Amino acid sequence: MRVIDRTTGQVVAGGVRPAESAWARFRGLMLRPGLAAGEGLDIRPCGSIHMCFMRFAIDAVFYDGEGRVTKVARNVRPWIGLAFGGRSARGVVELAAGAAAGVEPGHLLHFQPSTTTSDRRAA
Repeated sequence: MRVIDRTTGQVVAGGVRPAESAWARFRGLMLRPGLAAGEGLDIRPCGSIHMCFMRFAIDAVFYDGEGRVTKVARNVRPWIGLAFGGRSARGVVELAAGAAAGVEPGHLLHFQPSTTTSDRRAA
């Protein structure tokens, strides 16, 4: 799926896959070698993240039930980082460090389903 910042019109990431099962939400990006440009992981429900067993830094964009950004945690460090989205956070999009440039609290996110076969395979 694509994640678009409706406030700015910016495509935040074009290859975001949802963490649909409890196991996928628990595992997140742990033990992955990294994220390619435009890749990300959408975890919901989720109000906070940890970076145990992570090999790379990420940007974490937390959002509420309406898709409004509650917090952007930038360059969250591997192994020791923690990030909290705030009381109203209902989900988080984890992106490569630096990918959330321009996204700010209060912005509205739009989650657009993938339309191409290759996008569906990546989800």
